[in-house]
Amino acid sequence: MREEFERLYHTYHHQLFQYLFYLVRSREVAEELVQEVYIKVLDSFNTFEGKSSEKTWLYSVAKHVAIDWIRKQTRKKRKAEGKEFEWSEKEFEIRDKSPLPEEIVIQKDEVQQVYKMLEKCSEDQQQVVLLRYVQSLSISETADILGWTESKVKTTQHRALKALKKHLQEGSAPFVQGEVSK
Repeated sequence: MREEFERLYHTYHHQLFQYLFYLVRSREVAEELVQEVYIKVLDSFNTFEGKSSEKTWLYSVAKHVAIDWIRKQTRKKRKAEGKEFEWSEKEFEIRDKSPLPEEIVIQKDEVQQVYKMLEKCSEDQQQVVLLRYVQSLSISETADILGWTESKVKTTQHRALKALKKHLQEGSAPFVQGEVSK
């Protein structure tokens, strides 16, 4: 089991870190959350039935770990502000201007513009674009991770690309014409 766990860690560690970094926008927190993901994986490895691929299973665990962390932060913030706790879709919006890993390494204006405009898309659209185009997951894998149907992923992807293209054109980015219409 140790060898299998080490293989999973070495194979997916960097990808899961990037995914979590995008969600929480903090290097330190993303590193902690990756460790938490692998602790959960280690604890539940024997119960993994193989109904999905190991990759989608790991991403699904990472998604849930990130959501739990976001909820915890929201509760702490509300408690500190003395506000009563209310659930809403805005609870899960992450608006941080910290650079993404790809932006740090590549430093291309086009990439920065795309990510900036991606923030204007809905959270569902951001998730689909992140999983499909940044993490290069299939529609099926994305559906498994998000707990959606493949049809919903395709529809959300279509709407996300359309919205992203519109936001990029409004932002007068000259490179837009052929880039986003994949």
